[in-house]
Amino acid sequence: MSTAIVVQARTGSSRLPGKVLLPVAGAPVLQRQIERIQAASPRRPFELVVATTIDSADDPIAELCRRIGLACFRGHPTDLLQRHLGAAALAEADVVVKIPSDCPLIDPAAIALVLDFWDDADGSLDYLSNLHPPSWPDGNDVEVMSFEALAQAAREARAPHEREHTTPFLWDNPHLFRIGNVTWPGGLDLSLTHRFTLDYREDWRFVDAVYQALWTASRPIFGLDQILAFLEEHHEVMALNAAYAGVNWYRHHLDRLRTITAAETRHEPKVEGA
Repeated sequence: MSTAIVVQARTGSSRLPGKVLLPVAGAPVLQRQIERIQAASPRRPFELVVATTIDSADDPIAELCRRIGLACFRGHPTDLLQRHLGAAALAEADVVVKIPSDCPLIDPAAIALVLDFWDDADGSLDYLSNLHPPSWPDGNDVEVMSFEALAQAAREARAPHEREHTTPFLWDNPHLFRIGNVTWPGGLDLSLTHRFTLDYREDWRFVDAVYQALWTASRPIFGLDQILAFLEEHHEVMALNAAYAGVNWYRHHLDRLRTITAAETRHEPKVEGA
């Protein structure tokens, strides 16, 4: 069975426009994240596809993919569910993995662990993630689904948040799909305290600081344990985006989500004078 990892990326972020093209360690954030994904070593090989939009503003993403020799699918600007399905179809994938482009510090070992767990399930799951319930530091998001389940979601999902965020129709309907979860082997829940994702200017400052400290041309891939050890010694870096720890898109849809509670998300901090 063929596996495709799909990374959805665009330049039109409202909070941090062009965030996937911001520089870290001498290259665009998206390129550095792709390198980390490619460093994953699950038992099953995979194809990597970037899914961007047909908007001309996203031409630089398509050009980056061309330059580094990566497949690129261009689809609907706001219907990410349909765009994800199109990328999976392009790769002729039986198994589809979703990794968002705002995870520039994702641990390759997390990707391998979730994919190996999927293989060990031997067809008994339709959807698997390390997010429901969360335990990993935010920004290590890995979701795996069968192509059939993704196609069903694309046919049946109606709510705007189900189309925009790709997978809620799957994980929020456990009566329709066989769902599994991979908890962080560290034994703690760091999902609301450690923010490695990229959505605000402060997040970029945090990511850049981590890369400056840990990335080298000879050893470009560093793991989650190294990041956590670095942060333990450098609280000033941890503080750069600490105000946004626990902030995610769930907070806008708690009235619609069946399996997410207010305890799993926090509101954005109020900006003085805004």
